[in-house]
Amino acid sequence: MTLTPAYANEPQLIDALRRRDETAFTALVDQYYVSLLRLAQLYVADRAAAEEVVQDTWLGMLKGIDRFEGRSSLKTWLFRILTNIAKTRGVRESRSLPFSAFWEAEAEPSEPAVPPDRFRPSDDPQWPHHWALEPSAWGDHPEERLLSNEAQAVIRRAIEALPSAQREVITLRDLEGWSSSEVCNTLFISETNQRVLLHRARSKVRRALEQYLDVPSN
Repeated sequence: MTLTPAYANEPQLIDALRRRDETAFTALVDQYYVSLLRLAQLYVADRAAAEEVVQDTWLGMLKGIDRFEGRSSLKTWLFRILTNIAKTRGVRESRSLPFSAFWEAEAEPSEPAVPPDRFRPSDDPQWPHHWALEPSAWGDHPEERLLSNEAQAVIRRAIEALPSAQREVITLRDLEGWSSSEVCNTLFISETNQRVLLHRARSKVRRALEQYLDVPSN
């Protein structure tokens, strides 16, 4: 967690929040509002509902800060408050509930992270199970095209189409830049589950981007 110059470490920031220091609260809002909103939108129907979830999260944080024991980071605790509120609201709205908190890698053993037709068959005389169609390098594509608004829209749509657990993990890891341990602690999933979810999500997003770029598969 990156702190503002006024708060050299997390205990100082927590102490300021307990004193209801408005500057400390404003710093926290400035730092996490966008990320909280992005995560809330995974659970509820629209942006307006997500904004309400974020507001309820700030109220929950202020009400609970005096009881915060520091067993996790302030950031993890704050985002746990949000996910609990958002999931409850998502159930009320009859929206599909992201299930990473109780998803197990072994529960979906048949879902390949990469399409099977990109590998050689097991009876291939020379290279069984090796790549038949390797992922192509994108070096020949201008960086401007990869970073264009259209390409970013393709990525967003691909993420939105992911199963909910995969969408949660890739949003936190790749859009928010969280570490694997932060994701596991916030979503209450194992490192194995986090790794599998992220790999599957990234593979699907890459395929969508390949199709957009019309990348030949060698």
